[in-house]
Amino acid sequence: MFDLTTEAAFARYEAVRRRLPTATFPATSLHADTLADVADRWDGFVLDAFGVVNVGDLPIPGAVARMAQLRAMGKRLCVLTNAASYPRSEALRKYHRLGFDFAADEVVSSRDIAATALAHIADGAYWGAIAAEGDSFADLPARVTDLHDTKDWSGIDAFLYLSTARWTPDLHEKLLHAMHQNPRPLVIANPDLVAPREGGLSTEPGFWAHDIADRTGATLHWCGKPFPDAHHEAAARSGLAPHRLAMVGDTLHTDTLGGRAAGMGTVLVTAHGLFAGRDTAPFISASGIIPDVIITTT
Repeated sequence: MFDLTTEAAFARYEAVRRRLPTATFPATSLHADTLADVADRWDGFVLDAFGVVNVGDLPIPGAVARMAQLRAMGKRLCVLTNAASYPRSEALRKYHRLGFDFAADEVVSSRDIAATALAHIADGAYWGAIAAEGDSFADLPARVTDLHDTKDWSGIDAFLYLSTARWTPDLHEKLLHAMHQNPRPLVIANPDLVAPREGGLSTEPGFWAHDIADRTGATLHWCGKPFPDAHHEAAARSGLAPHRLAMVGDTLHTDTLGGRAAGMGTVLVTAHGLFAGRDTAPFISASGIIPDVIITTT
């Protein structure tokens, strides 16, 4: 559907921006090297995972030490991730394996946000999940089946998009047809279009979901950044008012836009993630999404 480049992802985010929250931004950004240089501006930090804490299965160099430094300064920390392919407990184990000491209540995933929304969206529904292989759905308070293992989708009451790990263009067309034939609730538990991996960018559920919205006119249910419920949950976990927190991320349309819309300060990390190796100034100018602070690395 488009080349997996930063430029293409940015253009697509701009094309679907009407579906994203609105926010106000500062006139200019402060530039610094690391979070340590601007830590005195806020009492806590809400951290994106990919591009800030880790890239794929590797930690950002120096990020473990930086978290320890921020803790020593008395800063509250919370990871807010759009990774919905596995339960939060698995995400926590991953962070521990990478050397981070985040506690269970310091991690919020978009999957958590989706789980709390299911009953409000379609109480008692039989959900078909687009999921990673082996997902047990034990953390989800609903009847859920793996859509990949279900040939006949006519009995599915609602769809839940968790992962693109096994998704294909053919399955996407099948889902489009199913939504045309019988419009049903569709929950997107990861609104990201792309995510940074060790070898480049991967397509994420938002990539496919916006195409469904474009082609069917369906109103989808978005759970995760940049939508407000995710940021509000992270603020609640921190125990701080949003204005005392900064959202730290590698993207403009999810982290910066979402953080500002929720009333948080924002910090854009440029050396890793979506804008790695690129000058962010043209993207900021084109979008008008201006971070409070731009840093090189966590």
